[in-house]
Amino acid sequence: MDGDDLRGALERRLGALWGSTVTVEGPARLSAGASRETWAFSARRDDGEPVRLVLRRDPPGQREPDVMAREAAVLPEARAHGVPVPELVDHATAEFGELGAPYLITRHVDGETIPRRLLREEVYAGARTQLAAELGRVLARIHRIDPQRVPGLAAPDPIDWLVEHYDALGQPLPTVEIALRWLRRHRPAASGDTLVHGDFRNGNLIVSPEGLAAVLDWELVHRGDPMEDLGWLCVKAWRFGAADPVGGFGTRGELLDGYAEVAGARPDVDVLHWWEVYGTAKWAVVCGMQARRHLTGRTRSVELATVGRRVCEQEHDLLLALGLEPGRAEPTAADTSATQPREAQELHGRPTAGELLEAVREYLRTEVGDYHARVAANALGMVRRELALGGGQQHAHRRRLAELGLSDDAAFAAALRSGELDPDDPAVLDVVRRDVADRLAVANPRYREQP
Repeated sequence: MDGDDLRGALERRLGALWGSTVTVEGPARLSAGASRETWAFSARRDDGEPVRLVLRRDPPGQREPDVMAREAAVLPEARAHGVPVPELVDHATAEFGELGAPYLITRHVDGETIPRRLLREEVYAGARTQLAAELGRVLARIHRIDPQRVPGLAAPDPIDWLVEHYDALGQPLPTVEIALRWLRRHRPAASGDTLVHGDFRNGNLIVSPEGLAAVLDWELVHRGDPMEDLGWLCVKAWRFGAADPVGGFGTRGELLDGYAEVAGARPDVDVLHWWEVYGTAKWAVVCGMQARRHLTGRTRSVELATVGRRVCEQEHDLLLALGLEPGRAEPTAADTSATQPREAQELHGRPTAGELLEAVREYLRTEVGDYHARVAANALGMVRRELALGGGQQHAHRRRLAELGLSDDAAFAAALRSGELDPDDPAVLDVVRRDVADRLAVANPRYREQP
C-alpha cells in the first residue's frame, strides 16, 4: 500500500470512527523503527482543525496481531498511572480492515527521539540535568500497572530466554558464555513480579526541552522483575557515546533516587549491576537475531545486516561490565590502502577494490546523506577494513585457538559452557580479549575509545 492508497484507507477508517468526512494530509513514512512501519499524517474533519497523528503498522509478511493488541491494551493503562504516552486513537488486530495489517494510530507528541541530538544539542541541556531521576520515577509508575489489566503477557525466565535465543542463532560467542556463567553464579533474588516495559531506553523516548514527553515502543511488554527495565536503561549501548550511564543523561544514583520517590524503596546497586550485565548480553544476542531477519530474507535491510556486526561492541561492553580489561587489536602488516593482493592489483589496475569501496562510501555519506545511506556507508567501511585486516586476523585467531587445543569458536564456546575451560584462566581470557578486539577493529574501531 503506497502513500496514496494509505491516505484513502485512513480517510475511510477515521471517517467511520469519527462519523464525519475526513481529509488526510500526508502520510509521510518515517525512518524510525526497524520492526514496524511508522507514518506521520494529519487528519481534519469537515468542521474541525487538523489533528496530527502517527500510524504504526506491521509490515507485509510480518503480522503480529497479539503484539499489537498488548500494546493497545497497555497504553491506556500507562496513561492512567501517570506515564506519559501518546494518546491511543484507534487500533486493529484481529480484523485488519482498511489498513490491511495490525496497526495503532496515536496522537502526535512534540519532541525529539534521536539520541545524539538529545545528548548534544543545547536546547535539551536543561532536560538532561533532571532526566535520569525523571526516568526513575516513570519506571516506578510503569511497575505499578496491574499486569492482569494487559491480557496475554508472557513471563519468561530471563536466563532461559537468553540461552534459548543465543543457542538458536548458531553463532557461538565465548564472551557470552563467560557472561552466562557469571549471571548464573551471581543471580539475585527477584525484586518483584510486575509489568515490565521491555525496551525502556534512550531512542524509545520523546524528550522536549522541558523533559520527558512520551514513552514509546511497548511491543516487548511482559511480566517479570522490575529491575530488568532499570538495567536495560543503563546498558552502555544506549549511552550513544556519552559518559553518563543512564542513557547518557545522568548517574545511576539519580535514577535510583527517582525510582525510590515513587516506589518507596531504593533498588540495590548490586542488583542493578546484575541486570545491566544481563542487558548487555541480551543486546549482543538481539543484534544477532536482527541480522538473522535479514539473512533469512524475512526483512531485507542494510540496517539489520549492519547491526549483526555490532555484536562485538556488546562483547567489548560485557568485558567492561564484568571488570575484565578489554584487549587491543594486534597490529598487522596489511596495506589498508590496497585491500587486495598485488596480483589482483596488476590484473585489475587502479582504483583497487578498497578504493572503489571508499569512493562509494564517501558518496553515500556526503551526497545522499540520509539515515539509511549513512548506515550503508558504515557497512562499506566494515567491508573495507575486513579486506585489509581480515586475513591476518583470521590467521592469528586460528593460532590462538590451537594454543588452547581448540579447532574453532564452537569448540571454544562448548568448552567454556561444559567447564572444560576456566574463564578465569589468564590464557583463556587473553584469547577472548584479543578476538573481541580484532572484531571491533573491523566493525567499529572508534568504539573502544567511547566512555
